[in-house]
Amino acid sequence: MLMGNNSKGSGSRRFLDHKLIFVICSFILSMLVLTVIIFFAGYSPTECYKALFHGAFGGLYNIANTLGTSTPLILAGLGMMFAGKSGTFNIGLEGQIIAGAFVSSLTGIYCAGLPKFIHVPLTIISAMAAGGLWGSLIAVLKRRLNVSEIIIAIMLNYIIDFLTRYLLTYHLSVPGLFVRTDFLPESATLTKFMPFSRLNTGILFALIMVFIVWYVIDKTTFGFEIRATGYNPHAAESAGISMKYIPLFTMFISGAIAGMAGAIEVMGVHNYFTLDITSGYGFTGVAIGIMGGGSALGTLVSGIVFGALRAGSTNMNRVTAIPGEFIIIFQALVIVFVSTPNIARAIFRIKRKRFTYQGKPEGR
Repeated sequence: MLMGNNSKGSGSRRFLDHKLIFVICSFILSMLVLTVIIFFAGYSPTECYKALFHGAFGGLYNIANTLGTSTPLILAGLGMMFAGKSGTFNIGLEGQIIAGAFVSSLTGIYCAGLPKFIHVPLTIISAMAAGGLWGSLIAVLKRRLNVSEIIIAIMLNYIIDFLTRYLLTYHLSVPGLFVRTDFLPESATLTKFMPFSRLNTGILFALIMVFIVWYVIDKTTFGFEIRATGYNPHAAESAGISMKYIPLFTMFISGAIAGMAGAIEVMGVHNYFTLDITSGYGFTGVAIGIMGGGSALGTLVSGIVFGALRAGSTNMNRVTAIPGEFIIIFQALVIVFVSTPNIARAIFRIKRKRFTYQGKPEGR
């Protein structure tokens, strides 16, 4: 437990402050590099950011769309953050979201006739179970075969993607202009806060999940064991923490959170399952989890920021003809600068301090 508070706050508080400053500086650096890229591509950065901001916050409908877009991104980021606490890089979020979305559509369609207060929770829980089981496969295969979880996760992403494509195209699709399942019954859908927008009651599930993740990680013995495993797995194992079950439970919970994101996208936005329904939410969730700085609140803020970028990019493309792919470039830049901290530290001269258990700095 950290001790030794002084007038400037405890060592842990100063460390968190430095971490927040580092994330902000990395974000600013990403924006600066993106500005240069946009300029040399022949577009006006001023017009770009103006259209982007207006598309994200230029009215109640725009704000509702931003929050609705942010909902699955917040959950994807939480999944990434939760796995990261145990030292696991869950790049399989995309596949876990697809699994959750697919199973939620099946539960919604084939369990028709249930009352809404039962049907909605059942559909979400089934999606979380699917995402959790798919995520836990990563931990099982890593332990059994001693293979990198990144390789396993990438392969599982492909497997679930093409498996659901096959099942949807040849067994579950209904006649129409594009390949999709039948519509979910009303009893399995989430209520929209604003007609024709993406904002629905799924945002409430996301906020509840933010609180649950914060509480589990910071306030429970299980959360302490997860953090200890991430800090030093060998020391954690020596202290009696199970290296067999902690990674398995962590990946199950991470995948379950991602599965909820898929369910909310099906139940609250589309009301059916279709090809490419995730729109790359899982890969964006990696950036959100990294930019969130390892905290639930930071992930919430980061998810809203990326939701605003996604929602605003549509308006940016329509008004200025600037391709929305620049937002994908920005996401990649965020990952680069947050994952390589020495770049931002060198440019902004951010000092890196270490702290003893008493909270006193040891030096750089």
